[in-house]
Amino acid sequence: MVDPVAAAAKRALALLRVIAGWAALALGAYFLFGWIGSSFPVNRDFRETDDGVEILIATNGVHNSIVMPVRAEGLDWHRVFPPADIGNPYRPYTHVGISWGQREVFLDTPTWADLSPLLVLRVAVMGGEGLMHVEHWASPRPSEHYRPVRISREQYRRLVRALLRDLPPPGQRRSYPGYGPQDVFYDARGTYTLYLTCNEWVGESLRRAGILTGAWTPFESSVMKWVERP
Repeated sequence: MVDPVAAAAKRALALLRVIAGWAALALGAYFLFGWIGSSFPVNRDFRETDDGVEILIATNGVHNSIVMPVRAEGLDWHRVFPPADIGNPYRPYTHVGISWGQREVFLDTPTWADLSPLLVLRVAVMGGEGLMHVEHWASPRPSEHYRPVRISREQYRRLVRALLRDLPPPGQRRSYPGYGPQDVFYDARGTYTLYLTCNEWVGESLRRAGILTGAWTPFESSVMKWVERP
């Protein structure tokens, strides 16, 4: 006589194997298409210029940001993102780093250990509201994690416009404490999705400015593969 409990358990296990198989296939396809998309260059005629503005493309190994001098081409970033919004406004900050990402991931995971699989799954399936992350830096030095790129003045102006595209006016946005005394979060427009990731947002900003990068840059490596090491 067949044990109905054992039979049901066997069917459930078989179903889980099928679901796991399809999930692994989907994940593999996503990484494959991400690699392919980032391998097609956009703005391939880009060349660094001696007479321009030096920016840095930054990475923490997972997340990219764009670092720029506080004052260049008539723009004072401290008027857009006042140092008074951060915990330690008194250092002689020379640069700001700007990035964008999913609100819950930014605010609820101060360390990668706080990032739960359930949150990752929910963000992957449902996406979420965007949030802007702004870091203030004092004379960051070029390194493996801060790679310099010298761009033309016109490209810099276009980059500024691209970076500000999702930032609401001052009276329509709130700020939130950052991870330390030198950073802060701001409300931002846009919806995080598997297509428009934090790193693709950086890549799109670079593409809009006319700077060499990949056609689709969903991963940290998708952006950094186009930036020469110092």
